[in-house]
Amino acid sequence: MQKYNLTLSLLIFSLLPPSLLAGPFVLILSQDDLKDIPSSATTTDADPAESLPEWDEFGDSDSKPEHELEPGSWRPIFEPDAVNSSTSESKLDTEMEQYYSAVEKMLSAVSDGEVGVMEESVAEIEELASVKGNSHAQSVLGFLYGLGQIKERNKAKAFLYHNFAAKGGNLQSKLAIAYTYYRQHMYEKAVKLYAELAEVAVNSFLISKYSPVIEPVRIHNGAEENKEALRKSRGEDDDVFQILEYQAQKGNAGAMYKIGYFYYFGLRGLRRDHAKALAWFSKAVEKGEPRSMELLGEIYARGAGVERNYTKALEWLTLAAKQQLYSAYNGMGYLYVKGYGVEKKNYTKAKEYFERAADNEDAGGHYNLGVIHLKGIGVKRDVKLACQYFIVAANAGQPKAFYQLAKMFHKGVGLKKNLPMAIGLYKLVAERGPWNSLSRWALESYLKGNVGKASLLYSRMAELGYEIAQSNAAWILDKYAEHSMCLGESGFCTDSERHQRAHSLWWEASEQGNEHAALLIGDAYYYGRGTVRDYERAAEAYMHAKSQSNAQAMFNLGYMHEHGKGLPFDLHLAKRYYDQALEIDSAAKLPVTLALTSLWIRKNYADSVMVHMIDSLPEFYPKIEAWVENVILEEGNATILTLFVCLLTVLYFRERQRRNAGVAAGEVGIPDQPIEHAPPAPN
Repeated sequence: MQKYNLTLSLLIFSLLPPSLLAGPFVLILSQDDLKDIPSSATTTDADPAESLPEWDEFGDSDSKPEHELEPGSWRPIFEPDAVNSSTSESKLDTEMEQYYSAVEKMLSAVSDGEVGVMEESVAEIEELASVKGNSHAQSVLGFLYGLGQIKERNKAKAFLYHNFAAKGGNLQSKLAIAYTYYRQHMYEKAVKLYAELAEVAVNSFLISKYSPVIEPVRIHNGAEENKEALRKSRGEDDDVFQILEYQAQKGNAGAMYKIGYFYYFGLRGLRRDHAKALAWFSKAVEKGEPRSMELLGEIYARGAGVERNYTKALEWLTLAAKQQLYSAYNGMGYLYVKGYGVEKKNYTKAKEYFERAADNEDAGGHYNLGVIHLKGIGVKRDVKLACQYFIVAANAGQPKAFYQLAKMFHKGVGLKKNLPMAIGLYKLVAERGPWNSLSRWALESYLKGNVGKASLLYSRMAELGYEIAQSNAAWILDKYAEHSMCLGESGFCTDSERHQRAHSLWWEASEQGNEHAALLIGDAYYYGRGTVRDYERAAEAYMHAKSQSNAQAMFNLGYMHEHGKGLPFDLHLAKRYYDQALEIDSAAKLPVTLALTSLWIRKNYADSVMVHMIDSLPEFYPKIEAWVENVILEEGNATILTLFVCLLTVLYFRERQRRNAGVAAGEVGIPDQPIEHAPPAPN
């Protein structure tokens, strides 16, 4: 049976099952997945409008600014200069001015920890939502009810307000509802919403090449701050960027291109600035830099920061292609398909350009060939061949290909209908939409030391289904505790409210495959942090993390089998998990060695005074127990401490046994026998 392998290497969120959602995955499509649909011939250069009418062929990239693509966006608050410089910006009406004023007051309140100001802002938002029916205020109110911030935590009310907001045109609420349906396996409802949101995202992508993935940055690495990732996100303050800027000023064309590229897409912590990007690209093309030529073609085709001019777009793309920048052929083919900047549409020439790009392993070329074969644009319509082109493009990380495959799974065109698979791909694309700017603002706030604002922004994204935001928000709550500016139902969060909120966020992240989150959920149930102690649920969470090949989870499962907590008492299974932990992570050698020593004691001295004494150490020494809980458990090393005490105890008894044996040997004249200094590991 022939199979087509699709390695989606650029994914942060993958396909179902949910346990795989945080890591890269391999999607295997067999012949059984491909529907047996005969190809239907169309005449060359025939109008494809009647073919698959629900399918957009080559849609126009939307050059509107983000705040117009996403009504109610907080961009006017975080990037007022960019909004004011927009040529299409019109004056806000009184109601929207009140909305932005209330949101800005809310953000200021969480930054400064002013409960009174927060209550005022929430009251203003509630009036706009309930009295005036402002959909964007309804969206914020739904968020506050879901979070339990100055409102009682009420998921039903949160869903109700988000539903009203989505019907009123708020896209973030639509994304929140889609994620809610997705978690509840209500696929028919989820797929419809995710499809609409993915389409908005796709329309903001480039035409000649795929946009770089602007990923939310994970600000932590396990329990520690992710200093390396944060260093690369400091924008103009980054040393590497400053060196690059110096090189560009000295005339380095490659450096000019990179700086323009960073500004154009808003990468490495920089704010998007099309004017600066255009200036750097213009300098680079004077030195013959082909990638800058291609992006100038994009800028003129989209009208991004300049007046749209398809003729200039074609000129720049042609110059880039002549210098063997094969991705530029995609933009040229697009213009011929649409008839922009040329005398008339020419599907034959468009196909030729797409083939040149694809022949040189350009993902956009494969994607565009997929589209023309799917629609029958200048070629015989061949859905199966289109599917194969989309698979190749997706394998190279082309987000538009993810979108087309999602539609094929959704509609059952070319691929058998599979809603979970369609949702997984739609979700991946939708999360690259204009609302993704929340991650940039959250990171900027965190880097400036404004933890409260960062926490609120990450919490907003968490509600929309972003796994990285879920873990970032939870980590901030755990790491900064009372300094996280966490606001609860009636003021600052109590310890219980903060633990419960972090627990919910970690749980959602663990559902999407975050193994660290699953590990922390297990710890929460094991130690009763923020929830009721439940060893069985702790074991389930550790099993989930173990499925992600997490060594700590394997060690914990071994410990639970050894002590019969949440899992059956089984020393053989305990040893198996300990061994697996060591196989996965060589750094686990010390704790695994101590654990195997403990197993040997239990196997050879079962029900002895030694075992009972070791198990009851915390009861005999409450001060030690308190110290362990308050100091050691924060780093997850209580088990290592206990096993270290076990090892010292074993060595003490073995030394005493050796001395007694030596005395006995001296009395009866028996020659010395070798003494084992370490017990063997159990089989």
